[in-house]
Amino acid sequence: VSSIMKSGKDIPMVSKETLLIDSLLVMSEKALGMVLIAENEKLIGIFTDGDLRRALESNIDFQKLAIGDVMTRDCKSIEPQEPALSAMQLMEKYSLNSLPVVDPSNKIVGAINMHTLIQAKLF
Repeated sequence: VSSIMKSGKDIPMVSKETLLIDSLLVMSEKALGMVLIAENEKLIGIFTDGDLRRALESNIDFQKLAIGDVMTRDCKSIEPQEPALSAMQLMEKYSLNSLPVVDPSNKIVGAINMHTLIQAKLF
């Protein structure tokens, strides 16, 4: 996973206090279909394109709501030393388009999505 993941400044990461509207800007800028929510660089949640569609259907106030109020808390993740094939299998098993990459202490070190796997020619 470490050889194909987006890392450093390419990781779409915000704090739980970040406004939803500002989180969407980060999501669009990083173009991975997700934003990771961190506290002290540790993964506490994720907000995906699918979550955005559901939020639009519920008519929430994008201007005032914090991302922490709408994030998915118990999200799947993978460690960087795992084979990329394992990431693909995990994503297929749980119908995920995006996956955070964390170290053993749950610190965010990267992110991948289906497009990343396709670029790595795993499909």
